[in-house]
Amino acid sequence: MKTVLLLLSLSIAQAQTASEILKSAPADALKSGTFAGGLGGHLVFAIATSEKPTLFVDDEPSAGAVKQAGAVYYVETDLAVGRTHSFYWMAGSARFGGRTDVAAWPPDAYEQPGVPQGVLSAKRVHSSSIYPNMKSDYWVYAAAGVDAAVAAPVMIWQDGEVNVERNGASHTLNTIDNLTKQGKIPPIVHVFISPGLVGQTHMRSIEYDTVNDTYPRFLRDEVLAEVAKSYKLRPDAYSRAIIGESSGGICAFNAAWQLPDQFSRVVSRIGSFAAIQWKPNLQDGGQSYPNKVRKEAKRNIRVWLQDGSQDLENEFGSWPLQNIQMANSLKRQGYDFYFSFGNGTHTRLGGQVEAPAELEWIWRGWEAGKTEQTYDQDPAEKDRPFYRVKALNR
Repeated sequence: MKTVLLLLSLSIAQAQTASEILKSAPADALKSGTFAGGLGGHLVFAIATSEKPTLFVDDEPSAGAVKQAGAVYYVETDLAVGRTHSFYWMAGSARFGGRTDVAAWPPDAYEQPGVPQGVLSAKRVHSSSIYPNMKSDYWVYAAAGVDAAVAAPVMIWQDGEVNVERNGASHTLNTIDNLTKQGKIPPIVHVFISPGLVGQTHMRSIEYDTVNDTYPRFLRDEVLAEVAKSYKLRPDAYSRAIIGESSGGICAFNAAWQLPDQFSRVVSRIGSFAAIQWKPNLQDGGQSYPNKVRKEAKRNIRVWLQDGSQDLENEFGSWPLQNIQMANSLKRQGYDFYFSFGNGTHTRLGGQVEAPAELEWIWRGWEAGKTEQTYDQDPAEKDRPFYRVKALNR
């Protein structure tokens, strides 16, 4: 899958010169060597220091020349878009400054001229009976091309509130509009749903991290049933996708695993395949999913996994190792899957920046006249080795 690695230039980014980008640099970021600015893959890295430094991006010396503007040294460079990058500075043998997860947004993440926009509903509030007394905010985004008289495909987004701002950090609405215009995804009714509240109790982990069919049934029997009162929705799993990040990532996978007749296309970003809601001898936990995939009946689902080598390590588990385990289990059992594994931390950015590639991949081949498809593993994947941990960062 080469989409996320393409080197592209953005006219919108090229309109900003290095001097213009540096004008926006906070003094403390320059002093600490943490500044990175720009648009798309056209980025400027800068540091205020008395000694000329060397810039390393993704652990390699940058090809860009180090230039000086007063007391500031900077590098202007073009990086691969559709992914995040890490960087740091070296002066002699000393390493300093830097950041992880600098996003290089692809062109499809930006608002483009001539691209029709969908229609976002006002915020709605759902009252649940499956989760007694729980109220959940949600929004519905009908992409351009959705015909009120024709049942449309559906995609559910966990932590929906982070996706609904047109000029927000996620770039989600722009991505949907651009891919729909290009025909890379069909016109879809997108449901952005937030975790619920019972009084003052936040239900996110209970909804998302619990390994059973409660939350999937909540989506099927309550949320989608309510949305269907206003929008015509296709009922076939072939036309339904689900996406989420962190606990929302395992939640997306769990929904398709528990109800594959309802959801068949999955994006799990930095998925928490960990023991967050595990109760020994009482309740299964997300850490069991790599083994469940190997030992239980195969589901007809298509899965994109995304994670980074610097993701969480805590009392609930190891996010990078569990996602590697998930990828190997899916590979072993012949699933149609893709594993995007970079050097990122536990941040939404890693999945958001590659959203155009994710959505195009999970929706590839969709046809309006079909209601089912058997998802087969890419033949090329069968010849590739399993994922292995080759080095330790110590």
